[in-house]
Amino acid sequence: MQNEDNLRHSCAHLLAAAIIDLYPGAQNAIGPAIENGFYQDFDLGDTTLSENDFKKIEEKMREILKNWNAFEVKEVDVEQAKKDFAWNKYKLELIEEFAKTGKTITENNPGNFLDLCKGGHSSNPKEEMKHFKLLSVAGAYWKGSEKNKMLTRIYGTCFSTKDELSSYLVQLEEAKKRDHKKLGRDLDLFVFSDLVGKGLPLWTIKGSIVRRELERFIVDEEIKRNYFHVYTPDIARIDLYKTSGHYPYYKESMYTPIQIEDEEFMLRPMTCPHHFELYKSQPHSYRELPMRLAELAKLYRFEKSGELMGLLRVRSFCLADAHIITQSKQAGEIVNEVLDLIEYVADVLGFRKNEDYWYRLSLGDREDEVKYFKSDADWDTAEGVLRDAVGRREVKNVEAANEAAFYGPKIDVQMRNIHGKEDTAFTVQYDFVMPKRFELKFINDQGQEEEPVVIHRSSIGAIERIIAFLIERYAGAFPLWLSPVQFTILPVSEKFHEFAKLLHDYCVQNGIRSYVSIDNKTLGAKIREATLQKVPYICIIGEKELEGKRTDAVDKDTTISTRTRSGEEKMNINFYEFINQLRTEIETKQK
Repeated sequence: MQNEDNLRHSCAHLLAAAIIDLYPGAQNAIGPAIENGFYQDFDLGDTTLSENDFKKIEEKMREILKNWNAFEVKEVDVEQAKKDFAWNKYKLELIEEFAKTGKTITENNPGNFLDLCKGGHSSNPKEEMKHFKLLSVAGAYWKGSEKNKMLTRIYGTCFSTKDELSSYLVQLEEAKKRDHKKLGRDLDLFVFSDLVGKGLPLWTIKGSIVRRELERFIVDEEIKRNYFHVYTPDIARIDLYKTSGHYPYYKESMYTPIQIEDEEFMLRPMTCPHHFELYKSQPHSYRELPMRLAELAKLYRFEKSGELMGLLRVRSFCLADAHIITQSKQAGEIVNEVLDLIEYVADVLGFRKNEDYWYRLSLGDREDEVKYFKSDADWDTAEGVLRDAVGRREVKNVEAANEAAFYGPKIDVQMRNIHGKEDTAFTVQYDFVMPKRFELKFINDQGQEEEPVVIHRSSIGAIERIIAFLIERYAGAFPLWLSPVQFTILPVSEKFHEFAKLLHDYCVQNGIRSYVSIDNKTLGAKIREATLQKVPYICIIGEKELEGKRTDAVDKDTTISTRTRSGEEKMNINFYEFINQLRTEIETKQK
């Protein structure tokens, strides 16, 4: 069976050969296999490529492939490598790096294209590499640094069989339909403005409704579970983050300090130090613990331009954050309580265990004393508590070395977006470092001062990211309780506007988000628009619907006809009963 990574990595070489043939002066940089595909980076000078060029490039790839045999891989010395790649400054830079680190330099050639590569290729290119497709083009900084030149990155995929490729392309088409960036525009949920700044989303009227419903839901649910919701500033003195230890670890992703009088301030990238200062503002007894301080906190992180992705990765976001200050002996109970909340929230939102999300236990590296706080005993205790908690769950869990926070291990709740990329949606972190740095104390049952531990957690994650997941999960057709418009009323002519407004007013008074379409479009156009906007329920008001009925008021005998966004129709249903049905569906948050 052909190794898929070798196949796709080989296809990246094939793409490089085609580009260099078609565009004289082009230089290829790197081209690894990635999940379900590959990419290759190019310096194309002044040439700009688009997907319109893919057909020509693919034809050239097929032409070249006819003359490819098994990849010949050989070791060469530095001088030979520099001679072979004198035309390519990116390869020369890599050769210099290999020379400094003592790495072996290897070249490969499948017949008519020499490249710098450590190996892992198709053994029979002509037969095994036939089923490929170029997918997209993007910009990417050389070595991921904004200080370097922006290169052209071409993504593609390759499979062993034509059927596998076809199946994957169908899957990609479905993913495009669910892409939250596209649906966000189509459904008028959020926008970005270059004048405002990259990665800074602006929420429209409709998007703000979705966001507000989520915020109300999580705040109400957390208060039921004994959380205290607080407010803290979006800005603080830089000394706060130096005290916490975040500054050296996160300063590259923090915004530039702001000079105010004789002090330096920063837009906050996290909330925990603010909550610790709140806790320290007065003494506490063990009887008050665990103390659950929560906040819908606006945070700011300067993500690199190339890493920004719709709502999934932004520079300004709102985190449903909390810090539970507790006795160490209570930590296991608290972690399980938090996971109960996370699983409840995920279920309400329609995410399924093991299918849509799973747990990753992110561990530290005891040998890395620069990145991680040195205390083997504390790491053992913390990792044991988290490992025990995930082990009790009926949810798949994996362990990941060197993924912990600098102050302790964590449980990451992992999800995949529609493109297959894995993202962390929620986290639960065990912190034994911050209590020391902030000198957090409580009076124990012996009347003595004792140091607590802190459980950091996010119940619904970043609001922006979870909305992106929800848009893709439901392809924009939100459950009724989250839908920006829940009920659209379509009068067929101006004659029925007043009655339509009476229905609308009743809906609003009963907590239903309704909309009356009173423009001059045809009924067909109105239905099509409401359907495209994925409105859950549509009501048409015309002669047929109102024949022999009172039109100057809404009473217990008022009947309407409705249709759902899926096309299901119900005729002559009691309006009062219908509204009560909607209220029940909303209150119970039916999926």
